Amino acid sequence: MDRILDNVDRVIVGKRPVVELLLAAMLCEGHVLIEDVPGIGKTTLAKAVARSVGCTFGRLQFTPDLLPSDVTGISFFNQRTQEFEFRPGPVMSQILLADEINRATPRTQAALLEAMQERQITVDGVTYPLPRPFLVLATQNPIELEGTFPLPEAQVDRFLIKIALGYPTEAEENEIVLRFDREDPLDNLQPVIQAEEWLALRDAVRLVRVEASVREYAVKVVRATRQHPAVMLGASPRGALALHRMSQALAAIRGRDFVLPDDVKYLTTCVLSHRIIISSQTRLRGRKLEDILSEVVESVPVPVQQ
Repeated sequence: MDRILDNVDRVIVGKRPVVELLLAAMLCEGHVLIEDVPGIGKTTLAKAVARSVGCTFGRLQFTPDLLPSDVTGISFFNQRTQEFEFRPGPVMSQILLADEINRATPRTQAALLEAMQERQITVDGVTYPLPRPFLVLATQNPIELEGTFPLPEAQVDRFLIKIALGYPTEAEENEIVLRFDREDPLDNLQPVIQAEEWLALRDAVRLVRVEASVREYAVKVVRATRQHPAVMLGASPRGALALHRMSQALAAIRGRDFVLPDDVKYLTTCVLSHRIIISSQTRLRGRKLEDILSEVVESVPVPVQQ
């Protein structure tokens, strides 16, 4: 994992904690929603990770005129063989970048639901399994609303985590300009691990130990989101599963074979922020979702070793 992080650091400057979260989600074979302003490096990050892991990479630029068949592929009649053939779409890759996913119509967004949940697609009544590992890295712009279609809750809930890169510091921005001065470092990036090895790592993460008290703590944090007065809709049981799996992956990346309560607290925002809906009165008061989640975490007693 250190080799992968160092490899991505050759392209992405100063965002190691974010890359760590992204790799943890990949170890869980979970999908990632990256929400940030243009020019931050969302697409570059997705490409750097895909090349470092040696996975096949597909990209879809979502637009209002994009059709579901542009995502999944089509069946066409081959006049030479006199048979129908399937021409796969970009979804038939191990890492799919769904760029500006909220610009597509709900019908096209729904074409990804089966792929994200069941790792398969159905075209003309025929089901095709997707290559493994398979994950979707979706990006969206949080400030530009014209010509966009908000993601439905059912689809947002299928993303394991939601992250943001944020603006770099002055020193980091100077380093970015210097690094990209003569050539794009992404062009020379080589894989440090193959997809088959990544699948083995994914299976090994399941062996990370989660004590009963830590597991109960994670469940209580998720349940507390449903009881907070500022929250209209709390996180679902899928959120508890996501918090549990991400805690295992983060512990493994940090060199431990056991999960700490601090892992759960650290992951709460990126795992649960897109799974809860705050009330309209809370939004009018200008309260931030991160502050509400902090209150939720503080309301749950942390387990301590006896």
